[in-house]
Formats: sequence, C-alpha cells, structure tokens
Amino acid sequence: MAREPLPSEPGAQDRQERVAFTRRAALMGFGQALVLGALGSRLYQLQVLDSGRYRLLADDNRFNAISLAPVRGRILDRFGVALATNEEAFRVTIVPALAGDMAAALEKLSRIVDIPPAERARLIARVRRQPAHLPVIVANDVSFEQVATINLLAPDLPGVETETFSRRIHHHTRVVGHIVGHVGAVERFGLGDDPVLRIPGMRIGRAGLERGMDKALRGIGGVVRREVDARGRIVRNLERTEPKAGRDIAATIDLELQSWLVERVSRERRAAVVALDVRGGEVVAMASSPAYDSMLNAQQPPAAAPEPPRGRRRSRSLRTGHRSTPTRGDALFNRATAGLYPPGSTFKIVTAFAALEAGVVDLRERIDCKGSYTLAGHTFRCWNRGGHGRCDLHRAMRESCDVYFYEVARRMGIEALSAMGQRLGLGQIYEAGFAPLASGIMPTPAWKRGKLGRNWLGGETILAGIGQGYVLTSPLQLAVMTARAATGYAVTPTLVLPERGRLPPSFPSLGINDRHLKAVQRALRAVVEEPGGTGSRASMADLGIEVAGKTGTSQVSRRSAGRYIGSLRWEDRDHALFVGYFPAAAPRYAVAAVIEHAGGGGTVAAPLVREVMAELVTRDPLRKPAFSVSFPEPDSAPASAHSRNRRSPPT
Repeated sequence: MAREPLPSEPGAQDRQERVAFTRRAALMGFGQALVLGALGSRLYQLQVLDSGRYRLLADDNRFNAISLAPVRGRILDRFGVALATNEEAFRVTIVPALAGDMAAALEKLSRIVDIPPAERARLIARVRRQPAHLPVIVANDVSFEQVATINLLAPDLPGVETETFSRRIHHHTRVVGHIVGHVGAVERFGLGDDPVLRIPGMRIGRAGLERGMDKALRGIGGVVRREVDARGRIVRNLERTEPKAGRDIAATIDLELQSWLVERVSRERRAAVVALDVRGGEVVAMASSPAYDSMLNAQQPPAAAPEPPRGRRRSRSLRTGHRSTPTRGDALFNRATAGLYPPGSTFKIVTAFAALEAGVVDLRERIDCKGSYTLAGHTFRCWNRGGHGRCDLHRAMRESCDVYFYEVARRMGIEALSAMGQRLGLGQIYEAGFAPLASGIMPTPAWKRGKLGRNWLGGETILAGIGQGYVLTSPLQLAVMTARAATGYAVTPTLVLPERGRLPPSFPSLGINDRHLKAVQRALRAVVEEPGGTGSRASMADLGIEVAGKTGTSQVSRRSAGRYIGSLRWEDRDHALFVGYFPAAAPRYAVAAVIEHAGGGGTVAAPLVREVMAELVTRDPLRKPAFSVSFPEPDSAPASAHSRNRRSPPT
C-alpha cells in the first residue's frame, strides 16, 4: 500500500503543488462552465425565444416614419361658390439629428428668417423633449426669396429644409363666419389615435362646418419611411405613401340669400334667424347677430406653437355684451344653434298636439278665459288681462290664449308634454354636420330631481304649457319644430348636401293623428291669415301666399310684467319670437326668428320673418339645381392642391 510521502522526502512538495493546481483548475473550469452556460442561456433567450420582440425594437431604432399632412377638403355653398379653400405656402423646418448644434444652426438661419431669441430658446427646449429625427417647424409663411436663399445656402445649413404646406383660406367670412367656422391648433387632449393630428402645424376644425365635418374634411395622412443610423442621422428614404386629400363638402346655404339675411339681422342688437327646407331638412340660410369674421381665428399661429395668446385676446375683443353675461354677448357665440331661449307661446304648438293626442281635450271643447288661472292658491295671468272668453283650440291658438293652454297642460301633465316636445324635435342634438349644437331642455320630474334635487310642482307644468319655466330651445330647434308641424314628418336638419348619386333623406312619420295634424295646421294658418290673429304682420297676402305660424313673447324678468316696454331696461325686456311656414297649403320653407329683448313677437319678430319669407319667394334656392360633390373612391389617386382649388361646374 502506497503511503503519503513525508514533506521531508524528495518530490513531496511537487506532488502537493500539482494537487493544488488541479483543484484550482477544476474550480476555474466549473466557474467558466457556469458563466458560459449563463451566457449561452441568455443568448438563446435573446436570439431564439425573444427574437421577434427584439427584431421589432431593432427595426424601430433603425427605421422611423414621418407623417405627411393631407390637403383639407373644400367647403362650397349649395351652388358651388367657394367658402373655404386652401392655398400653398412655404415654411422652414429643421431636423435636429442633421443640424448638430441647434443654437448655432438657428443663429445662422435667423440671418435669413426672422427668429427672435425667445423663439430660438423655445425651439431648443422643444428639441430636447422629442426624438432627434423628427423635424421641427421653425417659421411659417416665408417668402419665395427667403426659400431661394435657404436652398442656395443649403450646404452651410445642414438639417434645414424648406417645404410647402396647405394653408386654410375662408371666403365671405363676414357672411358665413358662424356657419363655416374656423380651424385651429390641435389641443393636447384632442390628439386621439389619428396620427395625422400629431403632425406639427396640423389644423383641425374648431367650430361650424369645419368642426362638424372635420373627419371628412381632414383626409388621410401619408407617411415617409426612413432608415437612420445609431445617432439618428438619415441614411436613406425607403418608401413614401402620399396623403389622400380630404373630401369636398357642399353646404346647404345659399350664399346670396345668406348675405341678405346677415345684413338684415345685423340691424338687431342680438338676434337669430333660421330658414329651413321642410321637405329635405336643408338649412338654406342661418344668421346670428352680432356676427364675426372667422378669419380672425383662422390665422396660422407661430410655428409649432399652441394657440397664441394674441389669438385669445383677439377673441375677447369681439365680445360686445355685458360683463354679467359675457357668453351671450360674444360675437363668436352662434345664437342660431347654441343660443337657448324660453320658446314662449311658440311652444303652444307642442301643447296643442300633446293635448289632442293624449285625449284630454277635443276640437269642440271650449275653455273659459277670464284673464287669469288659479292653481293651488297661485294665480297665473293671461296676456289679455280682460280675458278671451270661451275658446276652443282654433281660437286659443289664433289669439294665443294662455288660460286655455294652462288648463290643457294641467290635464295631461309634464310627461306627455315633454314627450311631444321630443317628437317635434326639441331637447335634442341633431346629426347636422355642424357644431356646436345646444340640446336645450325639455323638463321632466326626473330631470328636475337629477339636476336640482327637488320634486316637480304642478305650477311648473302650467308654465311649461306656454313655453316658460324650465323649457329652453334654440332657434334651429324651433325651425325644426315648425317643419315637423307643417309636414307631419320627423324632419331632421342638415347643413350638408348629400353626395352625388345619393337620394335625399326620407323622414319617418311623427305618428300624429291626421285629424289632429290638420286641425293644428288650420289654427296656425289662422294666427296669420284670420282677423284677430296675433301674427297678422307676417302675412304675405300682397304676394298671394298664405302663411301659417305662431307668435311668441318669452318673459326674462318679472319686471316686465304689465309694464310698457319703453320704461324697462333693455336687459329686462321680453324676447320676441315668431315661427312660420309657407305656403300654408303646401309647405316649402319654415322660418324661426328670435330677437332678444325686443318686446312682443307679433310686433317685432313677425315682420322680420315676413321679410325673410318674401326674400325666399324672390330667390327660392330650392328651384335651382344644387351643386353636388362626388367623393373619390378610397383607392383613387388624390387630387393635387392646384386641381382641388378649381371650381367644378354645377350639376
């Protein structure tokens, strides 16, 4: 048996060193095997298991996509006259990844294009917050001479590029400012999922048709895919998809009629008028006073900046109202679609239909009016303090007897009244291709409990029956109500003509008993055409045309009760309203007018509507062939900016 050599024996020390070396080598090999195994496992995970994920990340680092803005669609009037178009302009951009020192690059560029020091500092701060390969807009609306100079000095201005962009131009802005609206910068909260909205300098609709039809007008953005290196420098352009221009839309407005209406309504301090085609729901004219020039809000802001403070100051400078009611006095405020008013006695159309349909009154029943009505100890006055005597529906509508409608409203209750208001188009927002629209209020007990936390009172039903209390409507809704009463169909308003080849809309029936419908229509005709009617000043007997309508006077202050209008402050005077349609036997147009703080509807609003109707007879836009646009198919080539700005012939 071998024995362990003693340390003093020859060769013992060498054998011990070999054993120690072998142990160290084994430990090192084991450690290396662990490290190599870990590396191999990690490489297998990265290259095999997670290869798809990291391939995408690598491609994202290697490639980037730049969105291209589409040309915004045009807006035309019903006969093809341009209301909003585009024109090409020049702007300067800079790609930080190619520019190098941004401060030095902007310093050089400022010798050609005026870039104030504060603007330069803002651009540098913005560059630090975004990827280096994304271009930054430096200046808009540069001249051709400046573009030529920049292109000539391109070798000394790395990363600086000039490009054309589409600038929105509005025409006839004092006439159609409220209707066409304006465009503005994209707010951060409105970016959404559309990559087009993230394009620097992109403009979207902020009001009017520009806002209501924004998606159609906006178009589809294009894209340029580029390959970049690790430093973000552009290596080459890979592919380019051209943007598709937005669609042209033809508005229902007749510009000539609109011009006349705006001029006429501007004589009133605050007013709104809507003229509607009762068969197709087309709004042929709509005016709100005071008006405004939409180009004040459509100016291009400084490059890549949010809405400029001077734009807000410009908007505030348009305000003409009292400090206590700044919104209602703002010229930017479109009273025709967003203004809400108590409808007054024009609402008796709703009350009459609701009472007849509910069966709480028949056409022969007479209700005695002695000038007042008492409910639960509260007295509600009729406008005629001496009373109207015994009235049936026909006479009550013709002479606008409040007591009659107090009683029938009490009999049926607020639920039936509110439901009929909804059927006639009140208390709702329409898909009219326009914004903003106000829904108004058709109150119910549930609405009051949810809004005010209080129970409904019987006296509030009485007031609602004559269009007071919580009931609020817009002039557009009043025009719709009138059109539905004139036809018996659920006419829906629109400010956009249908596309070429599409049939006009077909409206469903309101489901109102034909006998009841004709009875109310006869009563509305009597308001204007029969002796004693409150709307006689709207008569067009001299033109051989019969008019049907309803006057309205809505109280806005208790101070006006029983007092002469001349003794009241302007803010305390009643609103004057009138709604009507003609010809009474075969309705063609419906018109609604609201004149703020003007007094009696029959005295002030009815003559205004009569003027509008006479102008409609003279011009009659429905008699002429309307312009129609044909939208390009999705796979068709986009039109160039030059060709899109040519006027197409009417069809």
